[in-house]
Amino acid sequence: MQKLSKEFEKANPGITLKWVILEEGVLRQRVTTDIATKGGQFDIMTIGMYETPIWGKKGWLMEIKPPASYDVDDLLPAMRDGLSVDGKLYSVPFYGESSMIMYRKDLVAKTGMTLNDNPTWGHVYDIAKKISEQNSGVYGICLRGKPGWGDNTAFVTTMANSFGARWFDENWKPQLTSPEWMHAVSFYVDLLTKYGPPGSSGNSFNEILALFNEGKCGMWIDATIAASFITNPDQSKVANKVAFAQAPTAITKRGANWLWAWALGIPAGTKKMKEAQKFVQWATSKEYIQLVAKTNGWASVPTGTRTSTYANPNFQKAALFASAELKAIESADPNNSTFRPSPYVGVQFAAIPEFQAIGIAVGQQLTAALAGKISVKKALENAQKAADREMRKANYY
Repeated sequence: MQKLSKEFEKANPGITLKWVILEEGVLRQRVTTDIATKGGQFDIMTIGMYETPIWGKKGWLMEIKPPASYDVDDLLPAMRDGLSVDGKLYSVPFYGESSMIMYRKDLVAKTGMTLNDNPTWGHVYDIAKKISEQNSGVYGICLRGKPGWGDNTAFVTTMANSFGARWFDENWKPQLTSPEWMHAVSFYVDLLTKYGPPGSSGNSFNEILALFNEGKCGMWIDATIAASFITNPDQSKVANKVAFAQAPTAITKRGANWLWAWALGIPAGTKKMKEAQKFVQWATSKEYIQLVAKTNGWASVPTGTRTSTYANPNFQKAALFASAELKAIESADPNNSTFRPSPYVGVQFAAIPEFQAIGIAVGQQLTAALAGKISVKKALENAQKAADREMRKANYY
């Protein structure tokens, strides 16, 4: 987008773009601080499905009002709904994602086992064990371990959901010491410790992407967007050996795969509202997708945003992962993501302002348990205390 934005500047003389690129955790902190303090540092922000409804409701974001030619109805319903408040759009997706299993079909075949959609976590464990035992220098499974509410906490939440866990009961009391959380996190730590790469507690998306592209991972469960990189022969040594399956489950499919969009939002304090609206609409339009296809090929276009992209035969041909990705996105239900009733909306997060602080604290405890610094039991007790403190402070009970 940064490279192609020269085309936007050419078509809109008088508008100059100044980009600020930040690591994900730093980005989240900077934009949250800026918008909450009305700092006015940015005219456009990269935000997601967590921030948009909360900030839109608070009046911190401008409503996005594209012209009819933008074709709002072409946005995938899951993305449009997640970025709207009361039917009004407060950010627009430049890409959307769910999560799924990406795996080396050659290594799985060698184990004599198969990997179908929604396998059990137990089956995934058995395959990871076999891959590790059969292939020197290859790790059976690679998963996020780096702390962050949108990092390890997001992944572990989907896993815990499938084990029947939930963040809060119907009275907003945190449930992090429940048997379901205990079971899920113990399983996660055991799986990664035995069959994951060393130093998993420092691994996020980019670290695992590099490992997978080098041929070091048998399976990876993460954002569907990864599929476009690991199937690209310019980036991946195993591009022709990759296959996909829907996310693993334990006792339920509910909440087993996440739903997320990285979107462009305009802070209410901007003094460049007209120009910001113009760029946001350009960067998320059908025309922009065509421009990327023309410049970099159909396998590189932003995915997870528009129905027309998935209907395009050129995209289907270039993106081997297209149908698996769309299936994952359409199966995620933020309004019904837990086995037992819960009061919140969201799959891998709870869409309440307090969740950011809670998710960060819990992520640090999960990393400490994965690194072997504390027991899983202690990590979840600490996590429960942190969550309880935040919820009391906010007067939930």
